[in-house]
Formats: sequence, structure tokens, C-alpha cells
Amino acid sequence: MPRAGQVKPPVEERLSDRIALGVLTRVFPAELVDEVIAETGRVERRSRLLPARVVVYFVLAMCLFSGQAYEEVARLLTEGLEWAGRWRGRWEVPSTGAISRARARLGPEPLRVLFARVCRPVATPETVGAWYRGWRMVAVDGTTLDVADTPDNDAFFGRPGSGRGEKRGAFPQVRLVVMAECGTHAIFAAATGPCTVAETVLADTLLPQLQPGMLLLADRGFPGYDRWQAARATGADLLWRVASNMVLVVREQFADGSYLSEIYAARDKRRAHGQLVRVVEYTVAGHEQDGPIRLITTILDPEQAPSGELAALYHERWEVEGVLDELKVHQRGPDVILRSRYPDGVEQEVYGFLLVHHAVRQVMHQAAAQAGTDPDRLSFTRSLRVVRRQVPTQAAFSP
Repeated sequence: MPRAGQVKPPVEERLSDRIALGVLTRVFPAELVDEVIAETGRVERRSRLLPARVVVYFVLAMCLFSGQAYEEVARLLTEGLEWAGRWRGRWEVPSTGAISRARARLGPEPLRVLFARVCRPVATPETVGAWYRGWRMVAVDGTTLDVADTPDNDAFFGRPGSGRGEKRGAFPQVRLVVMAECGTHAIFAAATGPCTVAETVLADTLLPQLQPGMLLLADRGFPGYDRWQAARATGADLLWRVASNMVLVVREQFADGSYLSEIYAARDKRRAHGQLVRVVEYTVAGHEQDGPIRLITTILDPEQAPSGELAALYHERWEVEGVLDELKVHQRGPDVILRSRYPDGVEQEVYGFLLVHHAVRQVMHQAAAQAGTDPDRLSFTRSLRVVRRQVPTQAAFSP
């Protein structure tokens, strides 16, 4: 019988229906998860020990507690439920095999759609360090993640080259390219693919996520005439680094040292269809021997963005490197290999990591806003620990 003051749950209610993940459940509420499951056609036709909603939360928990075994993650989800003892006969911790089958039934699509629904830039006009003269600063970059060494993963993702042994990497790798808000580190666009696919190819799929009022920073590996034109067409402004030996003819010189030039498609051999850009060149003190750093931008008026400010601003691009470090080292764990044995599971797992990272960064942005400080001043590692501690203590609250 329930203790005094407690209400007995309905007979048809299952323990799994009450699983919650503290902060993660608030960022990804059960109602939204159910909508996404219905939208992607993953609604169960019969009652299961692991219904689709629970599996979505399990994947998030798995990516929050990276390195923990499947069954241990399931225990963490239910640890704080007040009535676990009286429901033990009706919902037991599933076996590793049952969890693997449930993940396979769910597939990657619900996590991918949930990411598209929720993960947006989070900075407000008051967010410290997120803006440059009214532009929202964003950056794009990519990385690779080691995945389980299985025949399916090997065939789909491929392996990087190596200078040792068989000239192949020890593990297959998934390539991940993200677009993130520099001031908050919130990832709002992402694409995955085999490691044999170039970062620029995946980056092209992210360009439609740009919006007017954004200023996209990119390193010298990304520029290309068609990519530049596609990014410009979104209405966003661009500040990209190019090779120092790129031929850029001076069309008009400005007092701040920048100048107008044109870029051309490689196929335009006669250089008949150029795109006007503004060029900013500078050197870094102590690294003059490395040659000048050269940037091109869509902001053609130097009064709107003086060259000195753009030179200083470009180094904000390194914020996206910090984002990838948070994801790979602090959240996943250094040298940890993604556990999924099949490509669909790998994609599901990667989006789980992205969703958890976004939730942590949302909490950090809210805390920074209350304190009136730059979100960069807060520790991602400490914030992640706080979110992890909430799961067993808040699991008793119904989602």
C-alpha cells in the first residue's frame, strides 16, 4: 500500500512512464518527444518494456553518462523513483540485448528530428560576448569520432589513413561537422557522414541553417566560390580566411588598409563572373615569419566593420574548436569509442551527444544571463557534473 499522503498510481501506469532526466526532461519534454516519435513513425503497435519514449531518454542518458554500461544507465534512470520497490515485479532493468534491440527499433530519425526541433541559437540581445555590432557570431568546423570496430561500421564509415602497419587507422570513424554560436557554444546545425566524405561536403548541407543577421566565421579549409555564393544567398554575412597566396587583385583601397577585390569560380577561366569581396590582411605579433593572415568578407563598407575589428573578431572562430573539445573530451570522454555496432546506431548516438550538449549549454546560458556575465566564464565540465547529479535525484518526478 502507498504510504500516508501518497496517491496510488493507476493500474495501467508503468514505472517506465515515470522516467525523467532532470534538466534534460525540461529541455526535451515528454510531449515533444512523443510528437517526434509519432512524426517519424516509431509509435509502438504493442506495449513494451522499453517504449519508444523511454528509449529516447535512455539514449540521452547513455550520452550523458558516457562510458557506463547499458544496464547501469537504466538503473540511473530509475534510481530515484520512490515506488521502485513496489513496481519491481512489473518493470525490471532490461538486459543489454533488450536495450540494443530497442535502440535498433527506434533508429536515428527521432533523435535527428528532435535536434532540428530544439537546437537553435540561444543568445538574446543581452547575452554578453555573443554579438558583433548587431551580428550574431557563428562558426563552422568539423571533427571525427572513433566508432566500434565492426564490419558494418567499417564498410559504411571507412577508416583514416595511417603511417603505421597496414596504413589504416585502428578504428572506423564518423565525420561530424557542426555550426555553433560563438558566444554560447550552442550547436544549432550538424551533419554526419563517413570519414571519407570531406568536411566541406557536409558543411554545404548546413548552409541553409544560416539566417540574416548572422556572421559566419570559417577557416581556410572551407572557402570556395560556390560555397561562398550559397552562404551569401541565405542573407547572412561571412568572414572567412583564405590562403595567403590566393590571387586577389586590388579594385579599391580603403583608408583602414582593407580593399575590394573579386573571387571567381575555378571553372571561370576567363574571370568574367567575379564576386565582389572585401579583403583584410594582417600579421600576428611574434609570428610574422608565418606570413599574413588574409580574410575575405561580405561586409564591403569599412565603416560598418573596420579592418582592425574584423582581424580581432576572426579569432572568435576558435570558439567552435572549444565546442568540439567539450563534446569529444569532456562529455564523451578522452579516447572513448562510440559503442554502437551499426551505422544507424552510430548516428543515433552522435545526435544523442549533440542533444545533451545543447541542453547543458542552455542551462549555462540561463545561469550566465542571471549573473550578467559571459557564458564563456562558466565551466562546461562543472555544469555537466551538475546535470549528471540531477538525474537520480529528480527521477521521481513524472515527465
